[in-house]
Amino acid sequence: MKPRIVAFIPAHNEEKSIRDCLAGLGDQTLPRDVELDVIVIADNCSDRTEEVALAAGEEFNLKLKVLTTENNKQRKVGALNSAWKSIYGDPLDLYDKRLTVFQEYYKTSVKAVLGMDADSRLAPDALTQLWEGLMSSRNIGGVMAKYTMRMPKKRSLLSKDDVHYEEMLASGQYGGPITRWWTHQQKQDMASWLLNLQYSGGSTYVLGGQATLFRPEALQDIIEENKLDGPWQDESDVEDMLLTWQIQKKWKTLISPTARCFVDAMRSYHTFRQQRNKWQSGTVELLTNSNIGVKSKHRGKIWRSQFKSLVDLAIRFLLISLIAISVATDQFHWSWIWLTPVVLASILNTILALKTPMHRTIDVILAVLLISPEIYLWVNLITFTNVWLGKLSANKKDGWAIQYSAERGTTRSKLTEGVIAVILFIALVTYFCIDQHAFLTSAPVQTVMYPYLKTGWTILTYLTVFTSVAMLYQIWTLRGRHSA
Repeated sequence: MKPRIVAFIPAHNEEKSIRDCLAGLGDQTLPRDVELDVIVIADNCSDRTEEVALAAGEEFNLKLKVLTTENNKQRKVGALNSAWKSIYGDPLDLYDKRLTVFQEYYKTSVKAVLGMDADSRLAPDALTQLWEGLMSSRNIGGVMAKYTMRMPKKRSLLSKDDVHYEEMLASGQYGGPITRWWTHQQKQDMASWLLNLQYSGGSTYVLGGQATLFRPEALQDIIEENKLDGPWQDESDVEDMLLTWQIQKKWKTLISPTARCFVDAMRSYHTFRQQRNKWQSGTVELLTNSNIGVKSKHRGKIWRSQFKSLVDLAIRFLLISLIAISVATDQFHWSWIWLTPVVLASILNTILALKTPMHRTIDVILAVLLISPEIYLWVNLITFTNVWLGKLSANKKDGWAIQYSAERGTTRSKLTEGVIAVILFIALVTYFCIDQHAFLTSAPVQTVMYPYLKTGWTILTYLTVFTSVAMLYQIWTLRGRHSA
């Protein structure tokens, strides 16, 4: 039996995207003498996912079968583990079923397992590039593709007279200016992360579930060491990061410098927030929960990222507060040196925008002006604050359920209410400062406020210097020829 790659594709109501995912696998040029089998796991589906997958398998000449889950309450984790058990057997089987001779040969022939999301698509030759990376050394447990968010087509290309207008708009393949802009911000954020990993040697602390090629022995080690019935666990909202940390105990986890996978972005503020809430809360849980019992050699890098978010939040809070109080008490003094971090941020974000695959001119311009990066950063800082405040809560939220609800449209964003609240607050503060101008600018008030302002500006100066040095270092790292 020839060596083979087996693709696991969990699919929950993915009839609209599964064909494109399988088309990408049909495009692949396989390594010499290596075969590809595809297992689509129709997980608690209420649509035509299974039917569409089988038809696409025939259309693209794939060796494909569909598994249908029963009573799966572990969502993606349970779906992936069911595919694993279909090849390697179920340790929890009460009857201790033995694999047939054919099944034993088949299991031995599996040299790599490809984990993919149903809404992802591999670029041509990506699978061969992932295979070459995995087989380049015996101690590599997993290799992840480089992810690039797919840009929706312009909504203006659709004719409103088209009978399929609403259907095509709802498919997510088309979007307006805001949706396309928001997609690019996520794409640039991903590009920045990928460039940072490659500069650090290509080792990654998360093998993303969108497209990663695993060595079966590495996954089997996790099962044996932790007495599991499958490699994937639902103890964390970031099951792919937990899996990666467990693999790293004995194996290397790398990112491919060439293999690319196209993935869907979150096309609205609400769905993006819920996704990032899940990612961030899962990451914080892995960092702080000792009961999970797994650590990563990248913990220092992840903690530094959390600290950077805290510093970014502190700088903006201090800057807004100090300027407001200084102006209100007539003690504000402008200094041209303040432009230094602004110029550095502009240079950094411009380089990132230019290194982002398939960037647009408007995106580069907005990066130069710091409009897009600042808005995107504020959204992430809100998520950062929300997650860490949530750590103090006794009630643990189901990140997967919340994200699914947001994507289905059964929950709504509170962005409008939040914006209105901020505008009202600014208006009230402005009115108060104008009404009490004489009192606020009086000598006694200025004398009382001066020491606090001086201390605040000193702290802000140190934080800004720290951030500026960090930006200089990042600009220096981007001089390399790494591509995102």
